Amino acid sequence: MAPASAAVNIVNVRARRLALDGEDGIRQQIVAGLSRPVGEKTLPTMLLYDERGLRLYDDITTQAPEYYLFPAEEEIFTNYADEIVRVMHASDGGQLKNDEAVVELGAGALRKTSRVLVALSQIVHPDNTNSPISYYALDLQERELQRSLAELNDSEVGAKIQGKVSLQGLCGTYEDGLTYIQDGGVYSLVNASRNPDGFSQRLSHVQHGRDASPSSTSDSTSESGSVGVDETPPSTPGIYTPLHIMFLGSSLGNFSRGDDAAFLRSLPLRAGSGDTLLLGIDHDNDPVDIESAYNDTKGITEAFIMNGLRCAGRALGDEAMFPEDKWEYVGVYNKDQRRHEAYYKSRIDHSVIDPSTKASYSFKKDELVRIEVSYKFSERDAYTLFTDADLRPIQRWTDSASKYSVWLLERPVFSVPLLCPPLKTEISEAVVHKSTATPFGMPTIEEWQTMWTAWDFITQRMIPSSMLFQKPIDLRHICLFYLGHIPTFLSIHLSRLLEVPDIEPVAFKYIFERGIDPNVDDPTQCHSHSEVPQQDEDWPSVSSILAYQYTVRERIFQLYRDIASGEVVLTRKIARVLFMTLEHEAFHAETLLYMLLQRAGTGTIPPSGFSAPVWTVLAESWERAPRPEDSTVTLGPTTIKLGHNDAEADDASTDVAGHNFGWDNENPEREVHVNEVRIEWRPVTNGEFYEYYNDKGKGVVKFPASWVEIDGAVCVRTMYGPIPLKIAQHWPIMTSYDNLSSYASVKGGRIPTEPELRLFFDMFECGYEGGANVGFRNWHPVPATTGVGKGNRRGHNGGVWEWTSTALEQHDGFVPSRLYPGYSVDFFDGHHQVVIGGSYATIPRLAERRSLRNFYQHNYPYAWVGARIAYDSVL
Repeated sequence: MAPASAAVNIVNVRARRLALDGEDGIRQQIVAGLSRPVGEKTLPTMLLYDERGLRLYDDITTQAPEYYLFPAEEEIFTNYADEIVRVMHASDGGQLKNDEAVVELGAGALRKTSRVLVALSQIVHPDNTNSPISYYALDLQERELQRSLAELNDSEVGAKIQGKVSLQGLCGTYEDGLTYIQDGGVYSLVNASRNPDGFSQRLSHVQHGRDASPSSTSDSTSESGSVGVDETPPSTPGIYTPLHIMFLGSSLGNFSRGDDAAFLRSLPLRAGSGDTLLLGIDHDNDPVDIESAYNDTKGITEAFIMNGLRCAGRALGDEAMFPEDKWEYVGVYNKDQRRHEAYYKSRIDHSVIDPSTKASYSFKKDELVRIEVSYKFSERDAYTLFTDADLRPIQRWTDSASKYSVWLLERPVFSVPLLCPPLKTEISEAVVHKSTATPFGMPTIEEWQTMWTAWDFITQRMIPSSMLFQKPIDLRHICLFYLGHIPTFLSIHLSRLLEVPDIEPVAFKYIFERGIDPNVDDPTQCHSHSEVPQQDEDWPSVSSILAYQYTVRERIFQLYRDIASGEVVLTRKIARVLFMTLEHEAFHAETLLYMLLQRAGTGTIPPSGFSAPVWTVLAESWERAPRPEDSTVTLGPTTIKLGHNDAEADDASTDVAGHNFGWDNENPEREVHVNEVRIEWRPVTNGEFYEYYNDKGKGVVKFPASWVEIDGAVCVRTMYGPIPLKIAQHWPIMTSYDNLSSYASVKGGRIPTEPELRLFFDMFECGYEGGANVGFRNWHPVPATTGVGKGNRRGHNGGVWEWTSTALEQHDGFVPSRLYPGYSVDFFDGHHQVVIGGSYATIPRLAERRSLRNFYQHNYPYAWVGARIAYDSVL
């Protein structure tokens, strides 16, 4: 044990806030809750956490075996604290680069936290004794904070972290603490020379910069070597202190749905900065286990809850105001809401009198007064929460029983919103009414802004100037072409729609109108495309392209304003053009990325502002992940519907809200019979394909373009450069249809048809909001998880499109698009296969639209497409 030390410094941030606001609000919350009608009364949860309540909660975690949450979280930190800290610092290569602040919200007894603090101390250089890491425990009660921090400081843990991690306390509510952080208080404590005003300005720049107007027209090269303006906030010496927030113990479950996302959005995490959130949340476990956890046989939880009545009376002026003999504790699990609810149940009809105001509050016999809710999180709940809170999961750790998770999250440079996001602007509210909007209808202006942010990130941050005039793959144009193609395509269709002259220079339309799609076997045979310059100097400059891009985007803003004002009457034709041009940009963002993948590690710049993967740690977690008990599932016979009804002949209609748009090959809806078939749960993996290729596949199948051989060893390409096959062995292989069809035949199977694979997706895909690896959730594939987890056989395919054995051809009822007549018809050539699903770079409105059909040549090697195997023989 370390020798007794001086009292740990406690900063009363609550008192600081009181001095500013003049009122703490707890009385008002009590009065408001008790003034509600019978059956709706509540008391604020904060009442449970006075000094006695904190000690009772500590007893729950140590003496109530039914309360699985604490030991599950403790197990995670015991086993993985070093991993967590390493991944937490992935932006700095796993190393501590400068001073940093770690703030824990609702710290409690610090037993679990101590393991993280020891792990943090181990990344500090042995010669550094100046405590470069500052840990702040935020909690409500100053004496409990002082006690728990002093005990930690005087323990063996305190001796281990001495000179590496300093301990301080922040006394106040979550809101108090977050306000203190955002005002720069923590940064001032880390180093008195820090400038809170400078920090606030920097924070404001990061938080609001992503919603600004379209990017600058400058073609200056950033310090990273990319073509666009580097949007990273300007560096201010001496104020950039990394911030890591910990919010553990499933405390987030005490917030209602929606409020939890709003709270997480309020956290002062700077986008793309390396700031992180370590969050503990409970799963939607067996209701019996949950109810037992909140009603232990020793009655500790009951004492903890009943103590809240004493606190409520004390807050109103009389601690005995709510006699405990007139109340009892009731805890129930609401399965539909996935939350545990704690109530005070009135034993008799009675009233209480507020000693200050003399107001009377009456309670009926058996009336319930809610004091606490504890929400539980399904996979869909968790991913929906993170997306709505503008957070990106970096990595996840679970306990051995898979009852609880600790997530490490960050605020990325950009993120893709939920499929049905709340409409935020007057333009959106006026254009498409919130109650009738569909995620697959006319895009909102927010969707455009998100798409432009993603496009600018890819084109201006990931392509070095030296690559602009290069072809990362032989079968496409140079990178610069795509910068000009997107605004040119958009401008052409807007001009036709509005019947106004084109605004693009003649050269732009000539050069950038259409991309290239040569025959893979014979590149001299090619579909119609733009004639492009043969000399670098004959291409338009980057600055002129970006200036033109800005002008075209302004036309979109103006169109939405005109629709909102009524100057332009919104028809399906207008909405269709907007849908088509936005999705065209999304498709090409992915095209450009799979091109850039071929140069990752030798040219392409990795996605900055997103925490880089710690591959070895991820690989270990993938090895621990459960596998499906069976390798296949049997489907059919049945009849399913493909496509949807969306005829361009109806485009004069003003019935826009609620209508789903699609490309011409999606229309009309049609029924298809599916025979009985057995399909593998997951797509073919890199490891499986390599085993075949290395054993007897050479000469039978081609070396995949997603692989590269380095010093005789096969590696898998990623946007971060090649990684060993061992790391990516469980990822789905991305290769041509021909390769995968040959492999399937060796295994006695085949590639499933489009109806067969659609049936499988309908039954088992979890979707974007359920955790599917689409929408830039990662910048790489991950192992497929279909068929695992708590009796729920839904999952995802790892972040790749999937080949089908269905050729792209005309179907009954097909009508070529009037707006884009060559979209499908040009590819009814017998060379293209239908692919469905989506990759990790596919936006959700594409990946989640059930009727969407993408297509590639059967021997095209570069696209992010894999496949699973189907078997006609049923076991």
